[in-house]
Amino acid sequence: MPETYAHPEVLVDTQWLSEHLGDRALRIVEVSEDLTLYGQGHIPGAVQFDWKTQLQDPVRRDWITQEQLEQLCGDHGIGNDTTIILYGDKNNWFATYAFWLFKLYGVERVKILNGGRAKWVAEGRPLSTERPSYPRQTFRAKGPDPSIRAFRDQILGRLGKPDLALVDVRSPEEYRGELLAPPNLPQEGSQRGGHIPGAQNIPWGQNVREDGTFKTPEELRKLYESKGVTPEKEVVAYCRIGERSSIAWFALKYLLGYPAVRNYDGSWTEWGSLVGVPIEKPIAATAQR
Repeated sequence: MPETYAHPEVLVDTQWLSEHLGDRALRIVEVSEDLTLYGQGHIPGAVQFDWKTQLQDPVRRDWITQEQLEQLCGDHGIGNDTTIILYGDKNNWFATYAFWLFKLYGVERVKILNGGRAKWVAEGRPLSTERPSYPRQTFRAKGPDPSIRAFRDQILGRLGKPDLALVDVRSPEEYRGELLAPPNLPQEGSQRGGHIPGAQNIPWGQNVREDGTFKTPEELRKLYESKGVTPEKEVVAYCRIGERSSIAWFALKYLLGYPAVRNYDGSWTEWGSLVGVPIEKPIAATAQR
């Protein structure tokens, strides 16, 4: 009998969602990197959350507060009895990013559309350009959960410890310090290239299949254990700003059931600009700079 995910309840598939469109107990939320996609067509009934302006603080580099999340959800007709279905583009980078934020504030009724927008569109399912509005609801979250978020000083104080596993989900070129950002983005965001000492490079895309759905538990377990990322360790995932690493965090914590997994949302834009912190970078890459 095939192994099942540790928490299969956090995923829904496109067929299930198609059968539940219009369900008043659900609120579908698109969180895409490309904010123009929503206006071009979105899953019918879905609202849009802007990850830059609505999920992050506009001044300091941090997330919105508990109170701001409560306001955002309430304004979009989300109450505590509402089940939130998140999806996005780029194989759900920003959907799992938003999922992590909801879990940071203790929200229980939240799920990911497996395969996201790409799979929905590839299957020829309907899209809508209507921007729905819903009656305001009262939504209450909880205080932030520090167990799922990593900070630079926590990592710096534990570098080299055998019970810490660092997972760098960026491209091999970023990991080696040849690029500061993905090739399609401006090469900015940090002062130095390379990776955190001891980090294993497991690019985010290795968590999913060609259609964007997550790989089987057996495949995921083999992927991580082959790099020494095992359940008894505390695992910290990072990328450039924390969105790609949220996929690894989600896979490890909810699909494999690892007990101690954190997302370092400061990621390389923070670490690569800190004064005095150690960085690993191959000699060949260093010579090219």
